Amino acid sequence: MSTKKKIAYSVAALAVVAGIVAFGHLWEVMDSSRSQVADDTTRLADFHSTDSAAIKRGEYAMRLGDCAACHESSFAGGYKISTPFGELQTSNITPDRETGIGNMTERDFFNAVRQGRGDHGFLYPAMPYTAYAKMSDADMHDLWAYMSTMKPVKHKVDENGGMSFPYNIRFAMLGWNFLFFDNSGFTPDTAKTAANANMDMINRGKYIVDGPAHCSVCHTARNVLGGEVSGGYLQGGSLGVWYAPDISQDPHTGIGDWSSDDIAQYLKTGSDGKSVAAGPMAEAVEHSTQYFSDRDAQAVAAYLKMLPSSRKPAPQAFAMDAASKEHGALTYEVNCSACHGVKGEGITGMVPAFAGNNAMQNDPTNMINAMLNGARAPHTEERQTAAGMPSFAWKMNDRQIAEILTYVRNSWGNQGSEVTADQVSHMRKLTGAADKLSTTSK
Repeated sequence: MSTKKKIAYSVAALAVVAGIVAFGHLWEVMDSSRSQVADDTTRLADFHSTDSAAIKRGEYAMRLGDCAACHESSFAGGYKISTPFGELQTSNITPDRETGIGNMTERDFFNAVRQGRGDHGFLYPAMPYTAYAKMSDADMHDLWAYMSTMKPVKHKVDENGGMSFPYNIRFAMLGWNFLFFDNSGFTPDTAKTAANANMDMINRGKYIVDGPAHCSVCHTARNVLGGEVSGGYLQGGSLGVWYAPDISQDPHTGIGDWSSDDIAQYLKTGSDGKSVAAGPMAEAVEHSTQYFSDRDAQAVAAYLKMLPSSRKPAPQAFAMDAASKEHGALTYEVNCSACHGVKGEGITGMVPAFAGNNAMQNDPTNMINAMLNGARAPHTEERQTAAGMPSFAWKMNDRQIAEILTYVRNSWGNQGSEVTADQVSHMRKLTGAADKLSTTSK
């Protein structure tokens, strides 16, 4: 046999093997056999659970999954989600037959929530089925019972109408799933559980974090195709106009100096005493984490405390000259000290402290957004007063906002990178924040 034929046969053989492997992986991605535990005869619009215990557990599963934050309190959807590929709107998940999910059976519901396959085809991973895939059959059954108590709302939503071509083609999500979707359920670490009495708590925390609470969807960086970056688990990710920070045990930009009680308190109230949740995290606290049982809040804390550090290098302080520092101190005192304190001490549980707060060393996106558009702390049962921050877009230009943030990030023991006028300008355009008012008469 000639060398050319040997090479050709070898390439063909490799292609066949690759095809078999690819087909096997696609089969795993598309496998919905887990959903066979669900009923496939009765539609949601015709089902009304009378199991009060299951309904109560289902409501808790809904809170763990933070469904109301995106699907609105009525569950009728329409919440807009900006992505690098266009704008999505959340679907109507009430039992309405025409515009909601009233025609779904329980099995259809399982497939939508855990496999990302809805009435109109493949779902986009902005709906975190990639994490919900870890949800247990028991939680799914209970969630179905709870959904049957929802009031049908007639509200037609064009979920992917704002997506650019070709990203508005749902079938393309098959390729995305092939590359990035792990269709396996949650598997507890039973080996460690046997050796560590606390592993039951840690496994519960891991289930919540990786499953219903879908923490990695925001707190893990994404690649150009929107897949979570391997090796960046919970080490911070961009949400466009917000930044979900590193929640690993990194001592500089993560939560390495937070105690378990600090983490649990943050989940229940939106503040650990220094940081205060804002933006998407404030919504998560308000709609979801404040409802966690004390045990589940501690379970999440136990799991996060055992994560390794992201090992990011300590941020380098920006060297401000004496004149800039003096000017920054004066600007801060005039505009910020009434709420954040003369020494950056903040107001416990209401207004973020700057002194000794690692968030000051992190990506400045959230600080810039808050300065331009204002921010609000979450309203929770334990902390009824949700303090708000006004916008300074009308009062300060890009350079002035950059200067005050650079000062804050390098005062009271903080050391952070410089915030530039270009960064502020970009965020101002991205969010549509107002320009500084002109004092020149026309």
